[in-house]
Amino acid sequence: MTVRLVLYVAGDTPRSRSARATLEWLADGGAEAVETEVVDVVEAPERADAARILLTPTLVREEPLPQRRVVGDLRVGAQVAEALGLSRAPRPPTEQQP
Repeated sequence: MTVRLVLYVAGDTPRSRSARATLEWLADGGAEAVETEVVDVVEAPERADAARILLTPTLVREEPLPQRRVVGDLRVGAQVAEALGLSRAPRPPTEQQP
């Protein structure tokens, strides 16, 4: 089964870079095959509108259904993986607690 993750970010901000790092970690080394896509809502606002993205960063698990979303601070990779229902190795990237 393939997992499809889409990350919506707004430009190249520290939060966007952190969210991209978490996405890379989620895609690398899990039990599932993971397809990823990053959508910059500044460059493609129509994609954000079509997906009903109101805040960034937003990480969406589009497949398998049901769709799941994590919005906001994506620094704690293990929590993001759990919220999306993904199995991951127990060692997340260096995480900063707020």
